[in-house]
Amino acid sequence: MTEPLTTVVSLPTARPAGCPFDPPTGLARIRERNPLTRMIFPDGHQGWLATGHATVRAVLADPRFSARPELMHSALADLGQLPPAPPGAFLNLDAPEHTRYRKLLAGKFTVRRMRLLTERVAQISTAYLDAMARAGGPVDLVAAFAHPVPALMISELLGVPEADRDRFQRLVADLVGQLNNLDVMPDGHVEQGLITFEETQEYLRDLIAAKRAEPTDDLLSDLTATNLADVELAGVAALLMIGGFETTANTLTLSTFALLCHPEQLAALRTDPDRAVEELLRYLTVVHTMTRSALADVELAGQLIKAGETVALSLQAANRDPAVFDRPDSLDLRRNALGHLGFGHGIHQCLGQQLARIELRTALPALMARFPTLRLAVPADEVRMRPDGIGVRGVRRLRVTW
Repeated sequence: MTEPLTTVVSLPTARPAGCPFDPPTGLARIRERNPLTRMIFPDGHQGWLATGHATVRAVLADPRFSARPELMHSALADLGQLPPAPPGAFLNLDAPEHTRYRKLLAGKFTVRRMRLLTERVAQISTAYLDAMARAGGPVDLVAAFAHPVPALMISELLGVPEADRDRFQRLVADLVGQLNNLDVMPDGHVEQGLITFEETQEYLRDLIAAKRAEPTDDLLSDLTATNLADVELAGVAALLMIGGFETTANTLTLSTFALLCHPEQLAALRTDPDRAVEELLRYLTVVHTMTRSALADVELAGQLIKAGETVALSLQAANRDPAVFDRPDSLDLRRNALGHLGFGHGIHQCLGQQLARIELRTALPALMARFPTLRLAVPADEVRMRPDGIGVRGVRRLRVTW
């Protein structure tokens, strides 16, 4: 039973001390009172906060809610008026524009196609684990394993030539690294971020030109045979480049951190990695908050959301909803966590989710099997987390040894 509607003055972001994997304190209480409640956004907009699993899922599935950034207000910071999505950035487009891009890409990311990559993920994982063994501990798992494995996979998927892969991985690392340190970067570093972005775009434009001239067996070459313009191809490639790396790398790092804090769960990872990964995706919810804007008046969860109002979607609160998951705040790798919203839902559900699953199901067990005595090299409370204001949960560095 819900309580009378109240207004949340801001999105809760303070996580409980000593519990780096738990959602911010206050989200559970808000969800218990009302799965959909009024919230004041950082720029003063009076919108909504959805915390219940059914409510978040309903918004993500409803075409009356837009993903276009220029129509919405940020729940995480006062960013002012956001510009429209650039060409190719289909994650921030609505149908039918979104549909046009999605149809061109969906067939490239099927379960069957992604399963064919399992052996390659295993080879890449082994190569980086061998390098870790040669270097000896302690190492930063982020730099030594969690970042390079998905970065190399996405570079191969896009068809980045082997001679360019060091540069490509540096570009990915630089872009994500600047996001990773937004809360500590001087204002002057914003200019460096723009330089890195332009360098990335320049590289992608050159790569597209090369693929048009001499296509190879890769995703980007396939896309040059479509009716997409070069500027659209560069936008799609940039989105896949970041999307195919950012969430997987952070899930891989956070999963390792969580497992080292819950060693009793390791047996379940070995016996059923598929089920274990789904639970880690639910429990960690790396992409913790999304936003949508109402295109029309919508009645939902007993409330009227008016056209033009923004709804903040707390995926982390939804994935800890006791109405859907028993003992939701416990990590249980034997749980059937299907139905979680770790990859979103609806037409914008993560295009690369099957690739992410393959990488996690392969790389995590390989890491734990190669280093059965793996442990944190620093106390758990000294592990530096990324700021939640970015929208993607993660770890800056994870020092481990064995």
